[in-house]
Amino acid sequence: MNNYIPNTKEDIKSMLETIGIHQGGVEELFKGIPKELRAQSFNLPDGKSELEVERHLLELGKKNVTDLIYFTGGGFYDHFIPSAVDAIISRPEFYTAYTPYQPEASQGTLQAIYEYQSCIARLTGMEVSNASLYDGGTALYEAAMMAIRITGKNKIIMDGGVSPIYRKMMYSYTSNLSIEFVEIPVSHGQSDREKIKKYLDDKTGAIILQNPNFFGAIDDHTDIADMCKKLGILTIESVYPVSLGILKSPGEMNIDIATGEGQSLGIPLSFGGPYLGFIATKKEFVRKMPGRIAGATIDSLGRRGFVLTLQAREQHIRREKAMSNICSNQALCALRALVYMSLIGENGLKDLAELCYEKAEFTKKRLEEIKGIEVKRSSPTFNEFTIKLPKNPNEILGKLIDKGIAAGFPLGRYYKDMQDYMLIAVTEKRTKHEIILLADALEAALWN
Repeated sequence: MNNYIPNTKEDIKSMLETIGIHQGGVEELFKGIPKELRAQSFNLPDGKSELEVERHLLELGKKNVTDLIYFTGGGFYDHFIPSAVDAIISRPEFYTAYTPYQPEASQGTLQAIYEYQSCIARLTGMEVSNASLYDGGTALYEAAMMAIRITGKNKIIMDGGVSPIYRKMMYSYTSNLSIEFVEIPVSHGQSDREKIKKYLDDKTGAIILQNPNFFGAIDDHTDIADMCKKLGILTIESVYPVSLGILKSPGEMNIDIATGEGQSLGIPLSFGGPYLGFIATKKEFVRKMPGRIAGATIDSLGRRGFVLTLQAREQHIRREKAMSNICSNQALCALRALVYMSLIGENGLKDLAELCYEKAEFTKKRLEEIKGIEVKRSSPTFNEFTIKLPKNPNEILGKLIDKGIAAGFPLGRYYKDMQDYMLIAVTEKRTKHEIILLADALEAALWN
């Protein structure tokens, strides 16, 4: 009976009678749901064979435009991923998303998580990392809650250069909590020190910064971190991991908590996910850090082994007393990041970051040659920068999509006073030919 599937009206009637429904039929099952909330119809199409379904899905897939030349960014980037990444993470012993509670059966997964944490800690210049989070936005939220737990203060200062996507997530996640947020006015340049200093007080638990910020501007937040430390305020910095190949790390700036989106570490764009959030901090705050932590230990025979440590499962089901609602870990995405970082190595990451920077600088110079385009140069940038156009970019972006180019991100989508501004990102994948193609297409769209 375990494999039995009812397929006749008599079968359904018999099943309904078994659970006490003798009249009203299936409709009786849904009487507790208001009619306006019910699905309008359960008239599903007839089933198809595997071949027919495959053919249908392939036809649907052809409607997606997947061969664009990408100059879009905003926190998610088109980087090259070595084929070895897919080959390794597709091995069956790794292909699970469940948390490895039983160390005697999970040494491989636990070691992978441990090595991932080590890579993130080294990359960010911090002392400890957890076993990963869902994405960059949730990682930033968890860092804010972590700072509130550590300081006991519920006021958060948030720099306007922090991603508007992350800020939206922050407000959504904390909408039912008594947290006071203060946003420093947004700028195309670096963080406004004077305005930040104005809002720091004894009620402030943390300040949230981003480097490079959403507009691509590079900053050194060491002075802000030192200023906050004197006031007992924690500094949180969201970073773009690839940029750390050449930029000063959060640890070198004396930042307390570092977070970021790990998509650029070997994870494909994939129409929006799944992605990877990372969080790293100083050892003194490790017991307030959310999520899983894998540790290395020695067994009774002196052999090295790996276990989940500090974060017990029971801690995360204690309702309002729980430190976090992050109960699982993104082990597969974290493994991708680990394999990618291991393959590319320290020198490779530096070379990659330099390539991104140099290609972005070349793109700036080429675009500045076009009449009507202004490249914002108030601050140094990494691989992403802001331009101002003589007209709203939405129409221009549509024209370039038709030419196979995703030209950038229109800032007017998030900022009402930036309707003529656009964000352009350049990765190592963009060739000189493609950059010139972008410039020529932009010029033609503007003036032809």
